[in-house]
Amino acid sequence: MNARFERRLRLLAVTVAASVIGAVVYSLTQGFTSAVEIAAGITYGLLISVSITSISLFVLEGPMRVWLGGISFTANLILRSAIYAAIIVPILFFQLGIIIAGAPYDPSHKSFWINIVYAFVFLVLANLVLGIANIIGSRAFLNFIIGRYHSPVMENRFVLFVDIAGSTGLAERLGGLAIHRLLDRTFRLLTLAVEDYRGEVLNYVGDEVIVTWPESGGAVDCRPLRCFMAMRDELSRASSQLEREFGVVPRIRGSLHFGPVIVGEIGDLKRAIVFNGDVMNTAARLEELSRGVDGGFLMSRAAMDRFNSAPPFVVRDLGRLPIRGRADGIDVVGIGAPAPA
Repeated sequence: MNARFERRLRLLAVTVAASVIGAVVYSLTQGFTSAVEIAAGITYGLLISVSITSISLFVLEGPMRVWLGGISFTANLILRSAIYAAIIVPILFFQLGIIIAGAPYDPSHKSFWINIVYAFVFLVLANLVLGIANIIGSRAFLNFIIGRYHSPVMENRFVLFVDIAGSTGLAERLGGLAIHRLLDRTFRLLTLAVEDYRGEVLNYVGDEVIVTWPESGGAVDCRPLRCFMAMRDELSRASSQLEREFGVVPRIRGSLHFGPVIVGEIGDLKRAIVFNGDVMNTAARLEELSRGVDGGFLMSRAAMDRFNSAPPFVVRDLGRLPIRGRADGIDVVGIGAPAPA
């Protein structure tokens, strides 16, 4: 069972638990206090939440993810809402929760339209929030809501820079529109690995994606390093499809650094959460140096020493390399072939 599937199962379990609690609270606040009425409420909650969450996690965010990413925000919102409505309407109309729980059936359907209105408003709002969170990032959206970075703070972070190798030549070969589609497809594949290893996409800059982890999360099981190797695996698995569609298979190189960064909101008309500090500059310059290194990846010794376990790959100590902006250079390591099991 892979990490992505396990994460989705955990989300499904959390949703089920939340739906049961919510159904009980709703039933009690509406005056439904008998065991049968509460059971009916719980049944409705389970039927709707399990169906919608399963469709979302294992279909919309699974096989349909790439296709949905290729349509507009509005079309995506309408399609998701329609799918969810197709689940909710039959459950409410046929009173499946009442039937399963053994509660008295209501042949008049007097509460059906009221429930449908509530469900429709909830669906649109929920999908709108999810769509916005998907655009700016779920963690960034949550941080905006709770105001975590309204005032700047200093955090220790792992910062991973990943660059598409030879993108300038690819752009000349493919043309502007095709290279944009290729970058979009490539970044979508790379973010699958980011999701698996619980990273946070900070930004896309041209042909580059920046991923970050807080110290406590990134140190676990060498997640940033595993994430980079998983990115290469994702591209390898999609190589035949990319070759057919674009005539090329993109390669990536990268760099990883660790240290204190300043995180805070900035801007007015377009507010954003930005990361500043020497760590960001050093990681970017390490990525430039990775172009001339076997394996196409450089990791600072500072990042290496913060992992709480040994890397799962062979690493090569490359000593101290000169780097622009640092008179004393920086100690780095590279990666080799995967370590034998």
